[in-house]
Amino acid sequence: MKILNRRDFGVAFGLALAAAMLLPVTTARAEDMEVHIDNFVFQPAELRIKVGTTVTWTNRDDIPHTVVSAGKFRSKTLDTDDKFSFTFTNAGDYKYFCSLHPHMTGMIKVE
Repeated sequence: MKILNRRDFGVAFGLALAAAMLLPVTTARAEDMEVHIDNFVFQPAELRIKVGTTVTWTNRDDIPHTVVSAGKFRSKTLDTDDKFSFTFTNAGDYKYFCSLHPHMTGMIKVE
């Protein structure tokens, strides 16, 4: 094993640092998630996600639905196969429901 002197170490360190600065930077991204609306149910009914995650709801039912979290977000009326997406930028619990069928509820827990 060769022992590096200070000068050689400094050169090697400088080259490694320069190479690292030339590499592309990858920003960590939260994973996108999906919720399906089918048979008057949000599936899954509860999600645990990280801040920055986008959740997309897709209406797979034969009748219209909405996705509403009071004061946070509101979809337009979603017909069959329509989608609504929302990106969660703050931690917290987000209860939501269908304003056309209030018994339909769900929860997004953002960490």
